[in-house]
Amino acid sequence: MGISRDNWHKRRATGGKRPQPRKKRKFELGRPAANTRLGTQRIHTIRTRGGNKKYRALRLDSGNFSWGSEGVARKTRIIDVVYNASNNELVRTKTLTKSTIVQIDATPFRQWYEAHYALPLGRKKGSKLTEAEEAVLNKKRSKKTMQKYIERRKTGKVDSKLEEYFQAGRLLARLCSSPGQCGRADGYILEGKELEFYVKRLKK
Repeated sequence: MGISRDNWHKRRATGGKRPQPRKKRKFELGRPAANTRLGTQRIHTIRTRGGNKKYRALRLDSGNFSWGSEGVARKTRIIDVVYNASNNELVRTKTLTKSTIVQIDATPFRQWYEAHYALPLGRKKGSKLTEAEEAVLNKKRSKKTMQKYIERRKTGKVDSKLEEYFQAGRLLARLCSSPGQCGRADGYILEGKELEFYVKRLKK
């Protein structure tokens, strides 16, 4: 039978049948859904109309995520699928689609923040730091360099709700790319009102 993207085989809004104007055409074809899952990366290349290519991601485990308020992006691991507005079944099967809400590893963003501001982020009081982390935070700096960090810190305050997620080591993010078409799972970290909205949705 095949998957068609035409509309002439559908009935009219009134319920009447339409006459068949022609047989199926190549330009009306559709393809099976990618159903990209969470797992070790596996991407297939598909030839499309005009000799172009689509990258059908069947499995993905990482992506490029941006932290909007800080204007920085890092490649990080996708840990879990937590919410999908269209279907709860996609959460159960850990399927990645555009606009899916996922949990990502916070480590790359914490490392950047601590190097950029020389301030600890999401650390519990009295927690021990590794030698490398100690070197980044408590490194001896000249007065001029220290002044630069002090200036940066004026705008480096992280929202308290987001800081809780940094403490847990997992952030909530939203996918912006279509994994079944471009073969990538890229997105952005949820903050502010948007984070509050999705936290409420997760509690339901």
